[in-house]
Amino acid sequence: MKRKKNKNSFPARYLLLVLCGICLIVMFLAYSVGGTSGGPLNSVASYIFVPMQKGINSVGTFFSNKSDRFQTLESVMDENTKLKEQVEKLSTELNTVKLEQYELEDLRELYKLDQKYPNYKKVAANVIGKDSGNWFNVFLIDKGKKDGIEKDMNVMAGNGLVGIVIDVGPHYAKVRSIIDDTSKVSGMVLSTSGNCIVNGDLQAMNDNCEITFKNLKDADDKVKKGDQVVTSYVSDKFLQGILIGYVSETEMDSNNITKSGTITPAADFEHLREVLVILDKKTDATSDTEK
Repeated sequence: MKRKKNKNSFPARYLLLVLCGICLIVMFLAYSVGGTSGGPLNSVASYIFVPMQKGINSVGTFFSNKSDRFQTLESVMDENTKLKEQVEKLSTELNTVKLEQYELEDLRELYKLDQKYPNYKKVAANVIGKDSGNWFNVFLIDKGKKDGIEKDMNVMAGNGLVGIVIDVGPHYAKVRSIIDDTSKVSGMVLSTSGNCIVNGDLQAMNDNCEITFKNLKDADDKVKKGDQVVTSYVSDKFLQGILIGYVSETEMDSNNITKSGTITPAADFEHLREVLVILDKKTDATSDTEK
């Protein structure tokens, strides 16, 4: 069945012609009334197309700025990465310098200590290990028999006596320091020549960084705080005259004859890194017990 044409329908080609005619009329009017530089159509365009153009320009500017910022952010991130690498490198170099400075200070102290006891032959060694705990009461050094180290040799660091060698291997040695609970050293108060026994005491070290002494005869109360205590000439294994520490406290014993007290050690037993081993040994050793 054929579809009937709608009598009221308007052909599309006629509509196109009408629109083209309208456009031509509008263009003619725009040119005749306002010329090429003005007129009512230009005014209409200024209200419609100019804001649209501004909007388009704003959008373009926005995305352009975003692109510039993104590129800037990438540049900043790259620069930040490079700066972090430089900081890490400088931190490593600074740590190395600090370690070298510590080593230099230790070597200076060892040199001063060496000059303080010029009559003894010595060899320097590095501390390479220790027992558990806060203090270097028993520790290892990197010199042994191959370097002339022997059992019962005295060990110094800082400003004075550290301990004594108790075991030796080809390239290492074990040292027991004077703060160890099993250590006993014959000491002498330098100002009075009074003898005493200096005992290692880890508990006293934990409490006040001190060790103890006993059997000091001081009837005239001449021994004062700060007096130096050195190794005694009566010691079997320790060479005479090596600084042990300084008297920090004294008290009369219950027998009213001798005194006991505490000593602040001359060496730093918390941060031992380098030591001096005295190669000379006391030749009149008669006992295995340290005195």
